[in-house]
Amino acid sequence: MNPLQFDTTKPHSARMYDYYLGGKDHYQVDEEAAAHVMAVFPGVKTCARENRSFMHRATRWLAREAGIRQFLDIGTGIPTEPNLHQVAQSVAPDARVVYADHDPIVLAYAQALLTGTPTGRTAYIQADVRDPERILGAPELHETLDMSKPVALSLNALFHFIPDEDKPYDVVRQLVEPLPSGSYLILTHCTPDFDPETWEKVIEIYHQGGIPAKVRSRSQVEVFFEGLELIEPGVQEPHLWRPDGEPPALDSADVSFWAGVARKP
Repeated sequence: MNPLQFDTTKPHSARMYDYYLGGKDHYQVDEEAAAHVMAVFPGVKTCARENRSFMHRATRWLAREAGIRQFLDIGTGIPTEPNLHQVAQSVAPDARVVYADHDPIVLAYAQALLTGTPTGRTAYIQADVRDPERILGAPELHETLDMSKPVALSLNALFHFIPDEDKPYDVVRQLVEPLPSGSYLILTHCTPDFDPETWEKVIEIYHQGGIPAKVRSRSQVEVFFEGLELIEPGVQEPHLWRPDGEPPALDSADVSFWAGVARKP
């Protein structure tokens, strides 16, 4: 398949996520699959929105409080403004951001990810998270980031699409290991902890569409952060992680995500 040709006969996780967020870059097959999800899980739009909001807050915190100026965002998804580089550069105009995704639909919209501030830089790598060597060895990465200085590795709403047979914990370790001390890992992950029966149905809908999906418990998500220093409040529901003011009153079952930020010692 040509990298800019899309299969519109099957639903696609990134296009479904775009639909949940109120975007326009999806097709009828995605709307139909998303409608099936919404029928069994009406809170899915809240789920997507709060995950996105966490990414914005965590990125601002890293740029403002932790002084991070370099970001590697893997599993970027369809550009939905504000994107990570826009958030980081709103705090630190000199921030540098590299995006990586293997999805042809993201490649088609990648130009939207490459427009940053005059003093900052952005780049895009066409690569699969399951191939850490490809990402870490990419010329685009080394031309944009100084890998001897701290980097924030962002893995948002990605690893619930990486089944156990693809060794997700090993993949994260391989990505974190080369990063220098003072780097950070940001990770969010769908969970069945608050409503297991609903999530069984949601996962089945994704599987029927040919989309691999695997939700994980809080303890399973915490394993991704082993060897790192979790930033308070630790692995938490995303809307409760350092909220701007009073946290929104949301049903945990509607959010159904765990989120965390951790520092590499």
